[in-house]
Formats: sequence, structure tokens, C-alpha cells
Amino acid sequence: MKKHQDDMLGTMSIGKLLAKLSVPAMIGMLVNALYNVVDTIYIGRGVGPLAIGGLTISFPFQMIVMAIGMTIGVGAASVISRNLGSGNRDKAYRAAGTALSTAVIIGIMMMIGGTIYLDQILLLFGASDTLIGYAREYLSVILIGIPFISFTMTSNNIVRSEGKAVVAMVSMLLGTVLNIILDPVFIFALNMGIKGAAIATVISQFISFSFLFFFFITRRSSLQIKLSHLIPNFHLLKEITAIGLPAFVRQAGGSILAVIMNNVLIFYGGDLAVSAYGIINRLLMFTLMPLFGIVQGFQPIAGYNYGAKKFNRVQKAIKTSILATTVLSTFSFLVMMFIPDILIKMFTTDKELITISVNAIRIVIIAIPLIGVQIVGATFFQSVGKAIPSLILGMSRQIIFLIPLVLIIPHFLGLKGVWLAFPVADIGSTIITLLWLLKELKTLGLLHLKTVEPKETI
Repeated sequence: MKKHQDDMLGTMSIGKLLAKLSVPAMIGMLVNALYNVVDTIYIGRGVGPLAIGGLTISFPFQMIVMAIGMTIGVGAASVISRNLGSGNRDKAYRAAGTALSTAVIIGIMMMIGGTIYLDQILLLFGASDTLIGYAREYLSVILIGIPFISFTMTSNNIVRSEGKAVVAMVSMLLGTVLNIILDPVFIFALNMGIKGAAIATVISQFISFSFLFFFFITRRSSLQIKLSHLIPNFHLLKEITAIGLPAFVRQAGGSILAVIMNNVLIFYGGDLAVSAYGIINRLLMFTLMPLFGIVQGFQPIAGYNYGAKKFNRVQKAIKTSILATTVLSTFSFLVMMFIPDILIKMFTTDKELITISVNAIRIVIIAIPLIGVQIVGATFFQSVGKAIPSLILGMSRQIIFLIPLVLIIPHFLGLKGVWLAFPVADIGSTIITLLWLLKELKTLGLLHLKTVEPKETI
């Protein structure tokens, strides 16, 4: 029987396999988050504290783009992993081709729509008269790179689904390192300010796009995608979208939350409160990205072994991933709780902004050690094609809990209530996820007992 590179997903010990797939993803995600941190530092120190607010106003649109890329990429990754596990390779190839072409088409449509309605979008996102100029200057350039960003996000999920996490890591490293190098050139040397940061981002995303494009066309992928596979298959697209919908809900929920946060913060705290949220958001992204790296390694393991009916390996992968994410999130909590001032001062020298940010971050992170359960739980249901529980769990933190809390609590506690909404939402969504996950672990145990498997290394 012909051996394929993705066979390791069903045979290698779970601990080693999770490390093999997660470590490259973690490195890529950390470096990508580092870009966001460094980019904000350059803008904060090179342009000013209000420019961070302009960047924060623009962020919801970028989150929508990421939401679409994640929807297609995560949905396709689930379809691909399960079909590789069950041996239906042709369906896996067609799913990959459909996802890639759809990502580019949607990216082009968003670029055109965003350019036409730019000012309306920024006003909707909460831009004040002070911040809209910065936001317009930044987002008008970022729009040019939207098709590249959409393709890259989708491709990285597809590449991980075939067990090639290192390739996804390299694509992220290429774009991020180049971005970090180009930022000071355009912002300072060429004196282009926030627009220069956007130009650096677009160039860097194009390089990542080019790397992944050549990876596929030079047949280095085990997914042998032909031109005929790139014609969107609407039956597969429906399956991809249904499975990827929870990822969209999470990311789009983050975008809606950002819009609401911008407006609420302007009302209760002013422009500097928006800048503070921008800094906290960047720090959270950087400290929590290793967790997303772990679940990106976990996803193909869960999907492949579920498709291959190796349910005991799926159980082991869930437990190992939760342990790893909990350890990392606890470490992040300790760092941000005890040295927040050192972290905040990297972004700005403005004393008022530092004070607002330090007070806020200590409240926001109170329940961060619990967040690993949320992420692993939602990813598991997505990986095995159970769209409904994944959708509900994906909605739980941001839409079911956080958005209503952000709108309600500040009426009683003012600006402090905005920050307090975060840990309350984390606790609520963790309880829901844990209850659902414990029930599923019991089901997997029963399925394993009914399945006759050859002896294997777990």
C-alpha cells in the first residue's frame, strides 16, 4: 500500500506529534504577533499615541478579513484531514482547490467594497474626528493587500491539515520578519508615518502569498491540486463553510466586539481609552498566540484520527492539548499581572495612557488561565465536523457573554466595567465548554470500546 507523508498523524505518539505540529505553528504565530506588537510600538513612538487609536479603529476590518480566511481555511482543513484519514484523497484535493480559489475571489470583492465605502466603514467602527485621519491613511493602503492576506490565511490552515506545519511557519516568518524590517524604513527613514506601516504590511503579505503559491504549483504539497480542482465545488464549499462557520463567528464576533468597544470606550474614556485597548489587544495577541499554535497542531491530529476511527488517540490529543494550553496561559497571566508597566512602556511614554493601560490589563487577564479549555474545546468540535456545538462554543465568549456585558456593566461601573466584562465572559464560556467537552470525552471512550483496532502507540 502506498505510504503518504500524512500517515504519521495516525501512528506517531500523541505527545511527539503534537510537539512536531504545534511548535512550528507556535513559532509562526508568535512571530506574527510580534509583528503586531512591534508595528504598534513603531507607530506609537514614531507617530504618537493617537495613531495607535487610529490603528485600533482600523483593526475590525482586518479582523473581518481574517474571519473569512479562517472560515475557509479551518473548514477546508477539517474536510481535508478527515478525508486523508479515511483514504478519500480525491475529495481532499478538491476541497483544497475550492478553498484556495474562493479565498482569492472573496478577498478581491472585499478590497473593492472597502475602497468604495472606506469613510462609512471607519465611522461605523467608531472613528472620532481626531482618529479618522489616521485610520483612513492606514486602511486605504491595507485594502490593496486583502486578497493576499485571505489566500495566505486559508493556505496556512490547508498546509497544516496535511501535517506540514513547518511550511506554514516559514510562510508566516517570511512575511513577519520582512514587515518588522520594513516598518522603520517606511515610518522613519522615508517619513511616511502610519501609511508607511501599512505599505510595509502589504509588501510582506505579498511575499508570504508568493511563497505559498509556489509551494502548491511546484507540487511540494502532498495535496496534488490540479487546475480542475480550483473550480469552486459548491457542495464542498457548503460543507467547508458549515464547519468553518464557528471560526467566522469567533473572528467576526471579535470584529463586532472591537467596533462596540471603540464606541463604548470613546463614550466612557475618550480617545486614550481606545489607544489603551489597542495596546492591551496587541499584548494579549502576543501572549496567547502560543495557545493558538497548539490548537493548530491539535486540529489535524483530531480530524485525521477521528476519520480513521482511532478514538483513543483523539481523547489523548484533547487532554494533552488542554494541559499544554493551560500551562502557557497561566504563564502569560503571571507575566502580565506582575510587570504590566514594563510591557506598556514599550508602546508609549505618555503617562496618562500608561496609567489607563496598566489598570485595565490587570482586570482583563484575571481569568486568562482558563482560556485553554475554550480554545481546545471549540477546535475539537470543528476538527471532527460537528458544526453546531463548535458554533455555539465559538459564539459563547464574545457574542453570548462579552458583548452584552460590555454594553451592560459600564452603566454601573463606568470605564472599569468595560474591562471587568472580559474575565466574567471568560469564566462563563469556560464552564459551557467544559461541560460539553466532558460529555464528548465520555462518548469517545464508548466509541473506542466498540472499535476493534490493531495495537498502536498512543
